[in-house]
Amino acid sequence: MHIHILGICGTFMGGVARLAKEKGIRVTGADENSYPPMSDQLESMGIQLHQGYDDEALAAEPDCVVVGNALSRGNHFIESMLNSNQRFMSGPQWLKENILQDKWVIAVAGTHGKTTTASMVVWILEQNGFNPGFLIGGVLENFGVSARYTDSPFFVVEADEYDTAFFDKRSKFVHYRARTCILNNLEFDHADIFDDLHAIETQFHHLLRTVPQNGLVIRPENSVSLDRVIDRGCWTPVETFSIDSKQQPNWKAVKENGDASRCAITLNDKPVEELCWSMLGDHNVNNALAALAAARHVGVLPKDAISALASFKNVKRRMELKGVVNQISIYDDFAHHPTAIETTIHGLREHLSAQHIEGRIIAVIDPRSNTMKMGCHQETLLKSVSDADFAFFHFPEDFDWELPAFDLARIALKKTVDEILKGLTGKLKAGDQVLFMSNGAFGNIHVRLIERLKALTGSEDDNEF
Repeated sequence: MHIHILGICGTFMGGVARLAKEKGIRVTGADENSYPPMSDQLESMGIQLHQGYDDEALAAEPDCVVVGNALSRGNHFIESMLNSNQRFMSGPQWLKENILQDKWVIAVAGTHGKTTTASMVVWILEQNGFNPGFLIGGVLENFGVSARYTDSPFFVVEADEYDTAFFDKRSKFVHYRARTCILNNLEFDHADIFDDLHAIETQFHHLLRTVPQNGLVIRPENSVSLDRVIDRGCWTPVETFSIDSKQQPNWKAVKENGDASRCAITLNDKPVEELCWSMLGDHNVNNALAALAAARHVGVLPKDAISALASFKNVKRRMELKGVVNQISIYDDFAHHPTAIETTIHGLREHLSAQHIEGRIIAVIDPRSNTMKMGCHQETLLKSVSDADFAFFHFPEDFDWELPAFDLARIALKKTVDEILKGLTGKLKAGDQVLFMSNGAFGNIHVRLIERLKALTGSEDDNEF
């Protein structure tokens, strides 16, 4: 069998390519921008890549073209594919029919924390002998890959609510037929395809319609939007989780220190075990509680799941320490929604406090997601950096919206990456924590800053902002 994948260098479609290849299927692919590291990973697996979309791939007569959601009508290849009556399907449909059909699927959905939570589930299952397959939107540090095919009956998938393909505007996750379904949270996002939060809630309701009665839905205790989703219909048992709750969620964590690196875990008000790990912040504890619930549903004892999390390494680009130069720490993070930005900065602040570390947090934000570019979160963006001592925002000239009035002593808007680097270089001092947040490459800014700081080794410039 031969499949040709359009948009193969995207995280999801690249993962599909890896799964297909590991299953023994011949895979070729094309993308408008084939570049490392994904292009190197694919080529190392023997997958032939086409730069751009031309008809050469159709001439090779693949058995099926798998279409990524970045492709639309008007694209030359798409028109040729349709005109020639070529067999095609979406990535999520291919995944369902060829990988997930006979699996116990653990799906992780939500606006924030999908990648991290799914990675936690994978690691717990791996450490307890379940050998799960997985497809996740990031490289798992414990595995070094974002996807893996195994003969295990269990498969963990990051369940994205983005649309499926140009011919299928349902969310990707309705294809997966989850038996264990985590709903981490639900806020407005993806303004390029959803008109409002209600539209996203409808897709989450469609997801619930696919979860069987003998499955499990896992959700946070306090979420008004998820309350509305559940109220529209849920035919599956539900378990809840929360941190330091005064109510009675099924899963609860009580923090034993400020940065949440030590927590007491209870299940149905009964003590289970203490979680001691390297992760920071309340948001990651919530992710862990969801992962523990999912693991228990497939047969892992809670104490064994907690033990596995002690050795969990976070996904790349999730508070990833890229380097320490002249006692200045540089982090790279994927946060790109105000809530994620706020919780990430707060988690770092709590960690510094718990470790009695004195240092400023310098947040550098790249609002490059489609929702951000449209200005949908302009009212909450400033609040998201309230725990930072100073924040740079990357505001290119083509942005047609403005931030509300802000404190010039704490906030700076810069049009280019070079301007941000200029603002940072020579202004940082020992003890500072520089946190870059973007869902894109951000001009390789963290590496460039590290190089600049190394070049300035021995500098006496300790100017303040």
